[in-house]
Amino acid sequence: MEENKLAVKPLGLLMLELSIPAIIAQLVSIIYNMVDRIFIGRIENGTSAMAALSVSLPVITLITAVTRLLGIGGAPLCAIKMGQKNQKGAEEILGTSFSALIAAGVIMTAAILLFHEPLLLLFGADESTLGMAAEYITLYALGTVFVMIALGMNSYITTQGFAGIGMCTVLIGAVLNIFLDALFINVFHMGVKGAAIATVIGQGVSAVWALQFLFSDKSILKIRRKYLKIRLKVLLPIMALGVSPFTMSATEGLVQISFNNQLLKYGGTMAVSTIAVLFSLWQFVTLPVQGICQGAQPILSYNYGAGNFRRVRNSFKLSVVLCLSYTVVMSVIFMAVPRGFSQIFTEDEQLLRLCAWALPLYVIGGTTFGAQICCQQSFMALGQAKISLILACLRKIILLVPLIYIMPAAFGGLESAARLAAPVADLVRQPGPVATIFLAESVSDVLAALCTSLVFAGFYRKRLADRP
Repeated sequence: MEENKLAVKPLGLLMLELSIPAIIAQLVSIIYNMVDRIFIGRIENGTSAMAALSVSLPVITLITAVTRLLGIGGAPLCAIKMGQKNQKGAEEILGTSFSALIAAGVIMTAAILLFHEPLLLLFGADESTLGMAAEYITLYALGTVFVMIALGMNSYITTQGFAGIGMCTVLIGAVLNIFLDALFINVFHMGVKGAAIATVIGQGVSAVWALQFLFSDKSILKIRRKYLKIRLKVLLPIMALGVSPFTMSATEGLVQISFNNQLLKYGGTMAVSTIAVLFSLWQFVTLPVQGICQGAQPILSYNYGAGNFRRVRNSFKLSVVLCLSYTVVMSVIFMAVPRGFSQIFTEDEQLLRLCAWALPLYVIGGTTFGAQICCQQSFMALGQAKISLILACLRKIILLVPLIYIMPAAFGGLESAARLAAPVADLVRQPGPVATIFLAESVSDVLAALCTSLVFAGFYRKRLADRP
């Protein structure tokens, strides 16, 4: 039998082969997420529409989080089973995950349609944004099953080493979404409703593409009818490892809610619109790094399962260098030309001023983000569910969310905070507290990177350093 390329191909070439399509897929994902915001930001009442989109993001993030819990958590387990030459066990994981995603998608669709209004109010909507946010999220909810299948099943494609097919899953939906955005928003003038419909159609096509591959003979692992029954003995390990990416996504929603509520309180609707722009730009830092980690995950998982620890060590070292180098470069670029990047999303001069001022505060700590995400994702790839979960909680739940509330109360009244916010003092109600809210992201990034790196260094010495 031919040896799997994950075990024998030179690491540099293999990392490029797996990471480049994943990075391209993530960049394409950024682009089509940006397209929604670009079109929406330029419609009539674009600033309010951007704020409406911002308060809808936590619901979308929750859908992504559940997908990661039931889908993406099983991908490393599949690769480990493949490294152990256990094809049946790997396909049981795939089939159970597929069925669980469909069941969860149906339940979440019903819940969002029934309870979207109180959810949006909880997430920071007000009179000026509730109507548009409700229009967007109710239409988006109709494609929940498509979103979950496209994202959840695609992880099982890339974990087999088919990074190019996985890239196409994202690319097909993204290109279609961009075309339909232009059609529905610019030609038919459907506003936020058009953006939602375009996303649903694009994700539906992506889901069909992913499924046709996993049912085909080209896939090493196949979705088989005999494994579609949801078995708890299979589902629970998937969820145990999926808790970490679930927490990362779910807490992103909590972060969005916290930013929205605090910025609405201290800065008003324009400050909420600003954080929507910053979230979009921050994806240029986070998503390509996740692409690098996705490329490293099959290599780490397969070789860990096969007991090839030298290859695991070398894969991690290469991954952390790539991740850290990228986040440093991108964060510095954003700080150098913040207004230029902010102009992608808005032509409103006041919003531009606020975004250009806030972006350097928000991303300066992003220089360290590569170390944090690489170590945390490596724990997941190696099947270390508990450690990965704790570290996933660290950056957002333990650090960022409390800092969003603590920093304006503790430091917002200081003279230094007022001086920091002087360039935009006429645009927000309480400039000092608003400055500290944006700065909370950077503080949490630095602290999380330091803690996560120290924890992984201890694990490396104990479990990887001296093993052949």
